[in-house]
Amino acid sequence: MRFSKVVKVGDVLLGGGNKIAVQSMTNTRTADTDATIKQIRELEGAGCDIVRVAVLDLSDAEALKKIKDGISLPLVADIHFDFRLAVAAIENGADKIRINPGNIGGENNVTRVLDCAKAHGVPIRIGVNSGSVEKCFLNSYKDKCVALTESLLAKARFCEKNGFENLVLSLKSSDTTETISANRRLASLCDYPLHIGVTEAGVGQTGIVKNSIGIGALLSDGIGDTVRVSLTENPVDEVFVANEILTALGLNEGLKFVSCPSCGRCKGDLIGTAKAVYAFARNIKRPLKIAVMGCAVNGPGEAKDADVGLALGDGNAVFFKNGEVFRTVSSADVVTEFIKELQKLI
Repeated sequence: MRFSKVVKVGDVLLGGGNKIAVQSMTNTRTADTDATIKQIRELEGAGCDIVRVAVLDLSDAEALKKIKDGISLPLVADIHFDFRLAVAAIENGADKIRINPGNIGGENNVTRVLDCAKAHGVPIRIGVNSGSVEKCFLNSYKDKCVALTESLLAKARFCEKNGFENLVLSLKSSDTTETISANRRLASLCDYPLHIGVTEAGVGQTGIVKNSIGIGALLSDGIGDTVRVSLTENPVDEVFVANEILTALGLNEGLKFVSCPSCGRCKGDLIGTAKAVYAFARNIKRPLKIAVMGCAVNGPGEAKDADVGLALGDGNAVFFKNGEVFRTVSSADVVTEFIKELQKLI
């Protein structure tokens, strides 16, 4: 386990062995405060810990104050190109800002942002993606992972030189193996909290697989203090996937859902039943292990450690708790009745 410095974002502590925080980013226009607040509340309901918004102009920066009044999550402002927007975001209540010091107009402008953040006690996430590495680093280092880390560390050293160390660092690539290698190197060279994820991962299953491998490999190494799953989907889906990754690795106490693969032994509609049960269960916030099994071979025997489960049979299904059958229902009623049993537990 890698123990980093602790950085406070709103009321969330990053690093130092604290809980790994799940992040996402809104896709609303930030100046549309009603839509942005609505989406942030949806993200919070899905299990998001920190939310980021894009600040494209002064109206977005000024909207942060109203947004803060309407939400309870820590709010991060994402700024590119204009240092004045970073300053305005801080002055309007951002709990953290995200910048790439290489694209906001030179060292003097970066220093002005650092001074403002320091005066307000606001941390900064410095982010470098594979597509934004300066040519000087790419020319100096044959290995792109080295170029990525050296580019980021140079920016961190500039902040340190100017008396600012309230930093979170992130290195991301759309290439999963590059993301893993670069973050492993970065983790060995600094003690700042690390924000991890695979950027521009894509849609649906492709994006989920990339993120699961990249984030999962790093977390398994003890690397990563906060995560964002990047998907071309509803941001709420990013939060669900991130929490699923953490649960699968035993890093949080969320829902554990077990269902067997379909085969010739299956009785009834296993796929449809499992999907229907999961659609309800995914919103459960308490620790719970649920099993949906297709026959007597896999359930309740192989799923006996589940808090509650079902096994399909010929024209019926049995419900079990901790391996003990407690109810039999007809196949036509299995989903409806099983959801009723789940409701009793939550």
